Amino acid sequence: MSDQNLETMSIDPNVDPYGYLGMVRNSDGSITRLQKPLVPIDTSNDLSHLVVTKDITINSSKNTWARIILPRELLYSTTSTPKLPLVIYFHGGGFIVATVDSPSFQGLYASIASEIPAVVVSIEYRQAPEHRLPAAYDDCMEALHWIKNKPDELLSNHADFSKCFLMGTSAGGNVVYHVGLRAAESWDNLKPLEIKGLILNQPFFGGNERTQSEVRLSNDKVLPPIISDIMWDLGLPKGVDRDHEYSNPMVGIESNPNLLDQVKLLGWKMLVTGCDGDPLIDRQVDLVKVLKELGVQVEGSFTQGFYHGSEIIDPLKAKEFSLLVKELIRHF
Repeated sequence: MSDQNLETMSIDPNVDPYGYLGMVRNSDGSITRLQKPLVPIDTSNDLSHLVVTKDITINSSKNTWARIILPRELLYSTTSTPKLPLVIYFHGGGFIVATVDSPSFQGLYASIASEIPAVVVSIEYRQAPEHRLPAAYDDCMEALHWIKNKPDELLSNHADFSKCFLMGTSAGGNVVYHVGLRAAESWDNLKPLEIKGLILNQPFFGGNERTQSEVRLSNDKVLPPIISDIMWDLGLPKGVDRDHEYSNPMVGIESNPNLLDQVKLLGWKMLVTGCDGDPLIDRQVDLVKVLKELGVQVEGSFTQGFYHGSEIIDPLKAKEFSLLVKELIRHF
C-alpha cells in the first residue's frame, strides 16, 4: 500500500488524534472507545490459505488468550516433519488499541509462519488505560510460562521449544525488550522453553525530549508524536512521564549499567528494525548503538522510505521482514 493510500485515511491524527484512535477523552481523563481505529489493509495478497489457526485461553480472569498459527502443509503433511522454530509474537497498538484478532495483523502472522517457516503464537494482553503498564509485561510473562507447559498438542507436536524467539511490532517490540529482560533473569524457570533471540520490529519507545526524526515527521499521517504522546499518557503508570524506563530504555540502562548482562551471558541475539519514514527511528537507532557499546549481540536493519507499521499493512513489506527474520533464525 502506497503512502498516497495512507494520506486518504478519513481521520487526520494531527487534527483529531482521539478520533483517529477510535475513542473520545472524557472530562475526568478517562476514555470511551467508539470504534476500532481505521487501519488500511491490503487484501490483494491474502495468505490465510497458507496457514491454520487455533485460539486458546491463557487466563480467563484477565481475558488473555493466544492464537497459534502454523503452516497448513505442516499440519496436513503425510510424512514425518521436523519441529519448527517457535516465534512468540506480541502485537502493537500503543498498548491501548488493537488485538491479536485485528485484521491488519493476520497477513504478517501468515507470512512469518509460511516464509520462515515457524510456529507462531500471538499473545493477547490487557490494554491500557484500563490496565496500565506493567500489565502487558506481566501478561506476556505469564504467557511464556503457559507456553512452556505445552497446554496444546499443536505446540507439543510441532514447535521446537529449544529454538524460541520473542518478536513484536511497535508496542509489541517494546514488550519484547522488557519481557526479554525479565525472561533472561528467570531463564532457568522457563525450561524447556529456550529463548535464542529478541526481534524488535519498529519498536515503540519514547521520551520527554523530541528527537530529530520526531520533529521532522511531526505531521506524519500514521504515528505522529501527538499520537505517541496520547498512547504514553494512557499507557504508562499514573504520575510518571515519558522518561520512565518503560518508555525510554536509555533511562533503565543509565540507572543500571548491568541491565543487559544476563542477555549477553545467555548469548541471545537481538534484531531491531526501522525505517526513515517512522518518527521513532532515531530512538531505535540510538538503542542499537547503546546495545552494541554494551557488548550485546545486536543487529540494526534500517531502511529508507515506508512508514511505521508498514509490515502489517503492506504484504510485500511483510514478506521482506519475514525473510529478514528467517536469516536470523537459520543460524540456530
